[in-house]
Parts: sequence; C-alpha cells; structure tokens
Amino acid sequence: MESKDASSAAKRFGPPSEGNAQIYVFRSGSFGGALKKDIWINGECIGESAPNVFFVKEVKGDVEHKVSTESEFSPNDLVIKVKSGVNYFVRQFMKMGLLVGGAGVELVSEEDGKKEIAGLELAKSGNCSKK
Repeated sequence: MESKDASSAAKRFGPPSEGNAQIYVFRSGSFGGALKKDIWINGECIGESAPNVFFVKEVKGDVEHKVSTESEFSPNDLVIKVKSGVNYFVRQFMKMGLLVGGAGVELVSEEDGKKEIAGLELAKSGNCSKK
C-alpha cells in the first residue's frame, strides 16, 4: 500500500495536469477476497488488485484508453474516450468463473466512484503477476 498521506491526497480527486485526464480503478467489497487480479491501462501494468484498494493513473486527454483486467481465460477490456481535465472511475468486480473466479471492469459515475473510493486505500502501482 501507499502511505496514508498519498492515499488521502488521491482522495481529494484534484484535476489532472493540463491536457490530461485521470482514471481511478477500484475494487471494493469482499466477494472473491482471496483473488488478486492484474489491471492494465493501454497494456501498461497499473497493479494487482485486492479487496478494498484503488489505483489512479494520469493519461493523455481527448483520446481513447483501454482499461483491462486479468480474468479466468483472457483479459476483459473497457475502452473509454476521455476528455482533458476530467476524472474517470472504473470499478473492477469479481465474478464466478468456470474453474477460478473471473473479473470485469465497468465505468461508474463520478459520484459513485468517489463514494466507494472514500473507504478504500491507495495501492502501490506497477506490480502485476503476469507480463
């Protein structure tokens, strides 16, 4: 986990730098608690999720970005066309799988994203189990 200060700063949901957007990816709840699933943005490892954590990544604005999560057989993707100056919120959710649990990602409203992230902790970025 990142420090409490870093987590608190991220939860202020400040604007991204000029020409950029921010994507918050979070996982809340205890369903699938033992499962850890990798998350990527545009093929770059953001981190390995666990229950009640979030990540934040600044990305170039006014273009499409692909948020992906490791799942049972292959990644599940969400493509978002982002606007500069805006924060986006993506929920990672666990789901039943054939052999092991799977995962998916979905865009949620700013209001819902902020509400859920308020009770989560900022995870360290850049550590994925798969390349």
